[in-house]
Amino acid sequence: MSTSIPTRLVVAIHPKYPAALQEAQAIVDYLKKQGIDAPIGSLHDEDLRKRVKAGEFDVLIAVGGDGTILRAGHLCAPCGVAILGINIGKLGFLIQVKRDNWAEMLTQMLSGDYWIENRLMLHVELFRAGELQGTWHALNEAVVSRGQFLNPVHIAASVDGLQLTTYVADGLIASTATGSTAYALAAGGPILPPELRNILIVPIAPHLSIDRAVVLAERSSVSITVKSENAVLSVDGQTPIGLDADDRVDVHSAEYSAKFVRFGDLGYFYRNLRRHMDQNPSIGK
Repeated sequence: MSTSIPTRLVVAIHPKYPAALQEAQAIVDYLKKQGIDAPIGSLHDEDLRKRVKAGEFDVLIAVGGDGTILRAGHLCAPCGVAILGINIGKLGFLIQVKRDNWAEMLTQMLSGDYWIENRLMLHVELFRAGELQGTWHALNEAVVSRGQFLNPVHIAASVDGLQLTTYVADGLIASTATGSTAYALAAGGPILPPELRNILIVPIAPHLSIDRAVVLAERSSVSITVKSENAVLSVDGQTPIGLDADDRVDVHSAEYSAKFVRFGDLGYFYRNLRRHMDQNPSIGK
């Protein structure tokens, strides 16, 4: 597919990936030979983050693994900057370009032979005694769980203001289609095509509770109310936030999407998924 040719590029890494910096520098050198001066920096660097938010770039090239892509999504989605992921991690569910073919893919992008995939982002709000305590956005999921404690938590879930059920479980996941191949998959949820804009609800180790995942209608929202002590909220695997009894977590679609640079046909997702399933170490060769 042919689209506009991006010329304002930035290369970003996760600071905890030592190998990422070397690869990122090679990418910057390659782009320079193509006549493009692309800055390089950490996703934690405040100056780089300000420049991305100010709209200085068309595409952010994220070098790392899926965690790097999540951080890039949090930064880029609200300001409409597209992300091109280059995988040097272990899984790379979110990444199409591999370490050994990024030069070929960059050449394609710079000739306009790519397309933009839009993926749902979640807007997450925490309320305590009716007062808003904080907001977050998520590319994968928001999870209310028992955290480090052994006892299951009691969680009441409602959809669009109507009570769904109360779970006694290790936790409850509210996931995007993107997150359906992350924590939700490990908890037994279905795999959703990435273009879907539905929220998926998946209980974690439910005890005498509904044990099936629920796929909500597009644009539906879910409210998760904690009915016991010692629960935590984690958004896209970030540091857990302690919750009190009767705290409420509201999850709904964000107004913006995460934009990803993709190559080839729409079947890339299933080819990527099949490759990971074929590489499952529990399956004999």
